[in-house]
Amino acid sequence: MRPNSQALKHGSSHDTEREFGGALGALCIPVSLPLTVLFLIGVSRSPEASVFQWPPPLPSTDQLWDPLALVLLLGWIALHALLYVMPLGKVSEGLVLRDGTRLKYPINGFHGLCVSCVLLLLLLVLGAPLGSLFELLVPLAACAIAASFLFSVYLYTRSFWVPSHALALGGNTGNPLYDFFIGRELNPRIGNFDLKYFCELRPGLIGWMVINLGMLMKEVELRGSPSLAMMLVNSFQLLYVADALWNEEAVLTTMDIVHDGFGFMLVFGDLAWVPFTYGLQASFLVVHPQALSPLGAATIIALNGLETIATATGKRLLVSGWWGIVRHPNYLGDLLMALAWSLPCGFSHLLPYFYVVYFTVLLIHREARDERQCRAKYGLAWDSYCRRVPYRIFPYVY
Repeated sequence: MRPNSQALKHGSSHDTEREFGGALGALCIPVSLPLTVLFLIGVSRSPEASVFQWPPPLPSTDQLWDPLALVLLLGWIALHALLYVMPLGKVSEGLVLRDGTRLKYPINGFHGLCVSCVLLLLLLVLGAPLGSLFELLVPLAACAIAASFLFSVYLYTRSFWVPSHALALGGNTGNPLYDFFIGRELNPRIGNFDLKYFCELRPGLIGWMVINLGMLMKEVELRGSPSLAMMLVNSFQLLYVADALWNEEAVLTTMDIVHDGFGFMLVFGDLAWVPFTYGLQASFLVVHPQALSPLGAATIIALNGLETIATATGKRLLVSGWWGIVRHPNYLGDLLMALAWSLPCGFSHLLPYFYVVYFTVLLIHREARDERQCRAKYGLAWDSYCRRVPYRIFPYVY
């Protein structure tokens, strides 16, 4: 779930422009975002489900720990690490690195999703209580947050033993806080196992689908059958994940892989933020069921269907008209899709629309990064394109 790279050049990056608020952001974000994850989970499970309630519904310390949560998290990561190294699918090469080499990547994430689905189906047949994931959400999130910090410390430490050409230019500033946050090493690997590429689309993204299924099964326990709203949320988000993994090769040219180092920002995003905040709609619906008419469902399905055109992965047949209207039609499609995920939850609460608000801010920030990099890469040609297509994401607005 990241566009375009910048032209990479040799040399130190101590004078590189710092992003996300620089050192201050690198200090505040690793504190605020984990608390935000726990806060949002607490709000989704509370009777009021109000993001403005005070005191905020943060979990107590005894609610943060459950040994089963740690076993499930480590077992899940181990399963997908095993699937990653299995000889399934093809092997593709990434873009040329600063030392002239190209790394090889296994394109087998969709196979991992299929195996996960088969295992989940088997667990359902055997009567496994997948609905208990609802009660385990907080300790699972706490374990994922702790794992993100520990993993980031390992990545930062090991980066001092790699050659300079293996460092990300933006993460080699000399400021320990900022470099820990943004990531020093560009492509950390253990042998041929690429740690960043593995985390990008595997345990967190597929784990998000498992959590959604757990919420659906909890609703079945409580009410006898899943609601139409819950089925739409599960279906839309499963389609999104399946599409991302089916087109896994496209991630090799994204900013995350080509430009950003692998530090706390990406680790936490991949392992904690995505699985525990992107699916808030499902956990919300467990406690706050919503009635949805067939006409309402059809309208929402149609809205989600627009995303197929707007976020196509570079195929000329699907995007030729959109790129002449806005410079980033894929972002517009992402936002329409995000809205479709939230609409089944109705309009009585703001929480289900957190993803829409967050994603709007994220994409506007990402679009600004894209603009800087494309202008540096394409020069006058990019300026000419901007004059021809003045709107960035929203036609006639922005």
